Formats: sequence, structure tokens, C-alpha cells
Amino acid sequence: MLINQELAALYLKHKLVAKSQLNPMVEEFKGSTKRLDNELLAQHLVTEEGNAVVLAEYFDMEFADISLIEPDPKCVHLVTPAFVRRHTIIPIAKQNGELIVAISNPFDYEGLRRIHSFAKGKIRVLVSTKTKIDNIANLIFSKTLTAEAITSFTEVSLEEKEKLKGVGTVSADLYGGDIKSAPAVKLTDSIFREGIAHRASDIHIEPFEKNIRVRYRVDGALYEASSFDIELYPALLTRVKIMSGINIAEKRIPQDGRIKQKINDIEYDFRVSTLPTVYGERIVIRILDTEAFAFDRPQLGFLPVENKMVDKMLQHPHGIILLTGPTGCGKSTTLYSFIKELNAQDRNIITVEDPVEYTIHGVNQVQVNPKANLTFASALRSILRQDPNVIMIGEIRDEETAQIAIRAAITGHLVLSTLHTNDAPGSITRLIDMGIEPYFVADAVVGIVAQRLVRRLCNNCKVPVKTSEAEMKLLKLTKPHTIYKAKGCPACHNTGYKGRMGVHEILFIDEEIQELIQKRASTEEIRKLAVKKGMLSLYDTCREGVLSGVTSLSELASIIYEAE
Repeated sequence: MLINQELAALYLKHKLVAKSQLNPMVEEFKGSTKRLDNELLAQHLVTEEGNAVVLAEYFDMEFADISLIEPDPKCVHLVTPAFVRRHTIIPIAKQNGELIVAISNPFDYEGLRRIHSFAKGKIRVLVSTKTKIDNIANLIFSKTLTAEAITSFTEVSLEEKEKLKGVGTVSADLYGGDIKSAPAVKLTDSIFREGIAHRASDIHIEPFEKNIRVRYRVDGALYEASSFDIELYPALLTRVKIMSGINIAEKRIPQDGRIKQKINDIEYDFRVSTLPTVYGERIVIRILDTEAFAFDRPQLGFLPVENKMVDKMLQHPHGIILLTGPTGCGKSTTLYSFIKELNAQDRNIITVEDPVEYTIHGVNQVQVNPKANLTFASALRSILRQDPNVIMIGEIRDEETAQIAIRAAITGHLVLSTLHTNDAPGSITRLIDMGIEPYFVADAVVGIVAQRLVRRLCNNCKVPVKTSEAEMKLLKLTKPHTIYKAKGCPACHNTGYKGRMGVHEILFIDEEIQELIQKRASTEEIRKLAVKKGMLSLYDTCREGVLSGVTSLSELASIIYEAE
């Protein structure tokens, strides 16, 4: 197939794939209908963006990052969600009398022909990635679904709405018949889809006197997405409770549940929590993408010098490695990345978690169940009889768990766990305060990683500025330096930030630190020696992010404020 040879030349030109990988594939596909671009993507030998660049050049089209274009809902709605799913083509906006259309596969001649018939005028075709096309489609169509669901609900009779106010009552019109088209189902589904489209980690659904507020937490910050009449709430609440297996009749106490659902062919895990308030039960839903979760350490924000220290810790055959920080600082993510690195056929790895957030192939994961008396401590005692090499404990919450974890580390096991302390040296003091003898702590602890999450500046719209005198003082600079500030654009939903990264403080326990621990030294004494030996504080690592233009001074200020 001549097409494959021409595509191969372009992959080589852009240095996207090695010749040693391309030549055998081109030879294999001779006389077949297989296309090189599809196979390279399927085998993860080329990125979506790299592939789009090659296809754009092959078809003499323009490659573009469409996340930088503000989508016009009227243009997007020229096509249906089904059309976008089938062809991965989407009309985005109108510019200079032309309809801007994005496509991920220019070989789809049928899709291009159909989009020309929809447009009824000039079109400008841009080649982009499937992911970015899907993101725009999800964002626009989910908002429309929410509006349609609200409209559908208002059309339901007053009697049916009154029925729903009865405890445990499920209306036939709202939930029966064609359940997928029921207003409550459509509304719930649209809220979930919109949250995913916005990259939200949590969905907050809050009832007030006259309205319901829906907020999404994106990159650590909450923002309001929509607000609608309070009369919709009983149906919405009942639907979420049914989906998550929560008792719909119980409204007096907090409840927890779980929903597993496929959206846009991706498996999501939704953790549901309800809390009774003055105006009704408040719902918070944590979104976990079980398929796309990134466990790789390079993506977590470790500096090169910190990576070397982590490597050194993970090479220890036994001992305890602790991750510390407040709730929501990414401890679990980092812990999973360490476990993934340690995962090998010659190691028996067992975890005890509450809850098990993500499953890792080859790792034995245990879910804590207090109702069945399966606590962290009881699970740990059983795990020690299972011949483990590596043990991961979701959290050390009490003295009993701490004692067993320390004993396991001293008796030849590598233990990884988390603690709630503000910094790395503070974890030593915390363990001693929990009743662990200092000599056991000194002997068992290999290293401690304190972590926070800061927002990454949007690369598309961040603005360069020269540091003022006050900013130079904050950054400990002797002369002006160019840093970046947030602005806001369509790519980052006008927040100025896109994504988050970890900033770390790593305390490696060597002989001198061990001596201090055995003497019951204070947190400040341990910190002073650790800094003298080269430990970078949370401030230091965040400062590096500011000076390199990855994050902003306001994010550094939040780290300093917390430390104080």
C-alpha cells in the first residue's frame, strides 16, 4: 500500500517513530488494507498529537490545537453526538464567514462529505486529536442535556412531582417506562457528563431554600456550573441514591455509596456521599477514572534530585516509606506510582486500603470493612501471614496500626503508608506521639515524602511579567526575573490554570538523622539538620516551579501561608 510508505516517510521526517519499527510494519501491510497510522496508534507507538501532525501534512491540511478555540454551541449542534462518535468530526465555530471543522481522521471521506452538506457554505478543516474533539463534544452536549432534562422535568405533572416528595416513592413518569429518557435520569447523566468534560475531581450538588446549586472541583478549586429550581431535587436525589445503592428512605444520617458507569466508552467509578442539611441532603460525588489514571512518577512533579532520593528509598529491601500531607494533596496517587514501580513477578505485594481507589494488575488489594471487623490493624496481622515482600497501608490512623507497620518494616518487609502531618520531619514526631519508641522509628523509617498540589499555569495564555521588589523578596532573588501569571482562555475555561502538579519535601533517614530521632529531637532540630544535608522544603520545590514558569506566585503564596 503506497499510502503506508508515504506515511512512514512523514513519521520519520518528524522523528516520531524509529525506522526499525516502521519498516517491518510497512512490509507486513503490503497487499492488505491495514493502515499504518491506525496500527501505530493501537500499539501506542505514536501519540495522538504526533499522528495528527502527520495526517495534516499528508492531506495538506492545517494542524491545530482546537482546545484554544472557543466553541460555539450553535455550530457544534449542527451535528448530533452520534455523528461525532462515529466520525470524530465536529464543527466548532464560525470565523470570517467560514465554518471551522475539526477532524481526527481525514481518511473518513463519508464524514467530510456529510459535514459539507450540513455546513451549506465554506468550511475550513483542521486536523486535531480524537481526545480534544471528544472533550469539546462532551462539554457542549452535556450542557444541552442538562437544559433538556430540566425542561423535561418542568413538563411532568404537578401530581407526579408531589408523589416524589413521599419517602421512598419512585414516580412511574420520572423513573419508569423508558428509563433512559426519564427526566431524573437525563438530569443525573448530564451532570455526570458535564463534570467529566470539565476534568472535575468532585461534583457538589447542594439544595438551598429555592434552588439547587451544582459545582465542580477542577484543579483543586470549586466553581458553579449551574443552578436550577429546588422542585427538581427530590427526583435527582432519589436517582443518585438508587444508582449508588443508598437507602432512599433514610434522610436523617449521612450515607455513602458507589456507582460504576461507562461514559464515552470509559469506565468511571463515582464515590457518593450524602449529608443531611437544613434544606435537604447534600450530595458530593468523587470521580475516579479507572482507565486513564496516571501512575507514572515523571508526571507527578518530582525534581531530578528528588527522583534520585525516591529511587534510593524504593531500592531498600525493608523499612517503611511514608507519604504525608493534608487530605486531597495527592498522597494516594504518589503511593500508587511507587507500588507500580515495585510491582514485579518476584515480589508479593499486598495492600490494605479504605477505599481501594484503583486496581493494579498483579497486586493483591484488600478493602477495609469495619462492619466485618476487617480494620487496618486486623488486615495487617493477616497480611503478615501471607508471605508479603511489600505492604501498602492506605493510612496509619492509630497506635495499633503504627505498631504493626513498624514491626513489619523491622522484620524484613518494605512498608508504604500515609500520615496526616504538615511536613516530612513532623511525621517522626507524630509516630513517637502515637506511642512508638524512638529507637524503633529510627530503625524502621527509610524516608518520608511530604506533598502538596499546586495548579499548573495554562501554557496557552500565561503572561510573562518582571518581578517587583516584593516578589523578589518572596522568591529570595537579588535581581529581577521573568515569571508568569495566570490570565484565562478557552483552553483552561478562563481560569488561567490547567492541571496540577506535586511539590515535595523529601526527608531521607541516614545515620545522623537516626541519632537525632533516638534522642527525641524536636521537629525543628530534625528539619535543621535535614536542610543542612540538602533537603529541599515545600517552599523550595514550589519556588522552582514559579521560576521555571510552570506555576504562579499565588500558588507559592498558598504554600508559604500553610507553612506559617
